Amino acid sequence: MKQFLTAITMGTLGALAVFISFSFHWPTWLLFIAWLSYYIFGKSLKSAFYTLIPITTGIFMGISIQILGGFFSKYLGAIGFPIAVFIFITSLTYLAKIKLLSNIPAWFIGLIIFFGIHPSIEFKPILSLFIPIIVGFLFAFLNDITADRIQKNKSVLK
Repeated sequence: MKQFLTAITMGTLGALAVFISFSFHWPTWLLFIAWLSYYIFGKSLKSAFYTLIPITTGIFMGISIQILGGFFSKYLGAIGFPIAVFIFITSLTYLAKIKLLSNIPAWFIGLIIFFGIHPSIEFKPILSLFIPIIVGFLFAFLNDITADRIQKNKSVLK
């Protein structure tokens, strides 16, 4: 029975997440990437916050790659963008030595988000990326605590 309740909870929260993302015209995959990140990187709000930091820096790295790649492409043609990628990804090895930035997979999630959405490089479109990311983390947190409570309540009833 607890497996059934856990499944129903996850399905309900997933459906609600999709409904909300459709209602606000958010990319649903972005919300689910954040949900996945919650589970991959520690299953707590604290770890979600510490995961959000390198995701954010990955997004800003994507912006920097876009800008520098565009600049290089004007002068170097098709090789300009790969050179920008090389420069920034190479620097990631050194940036990851900073404790808050050490989560390299989260950096790449940020890059995936930026290049997947490819927003215009303006404040509002970049800022709007974070709404579904944060909501995705919150849905994962709600799913996790609900599943934990179901598990605890069922073990008490035995």
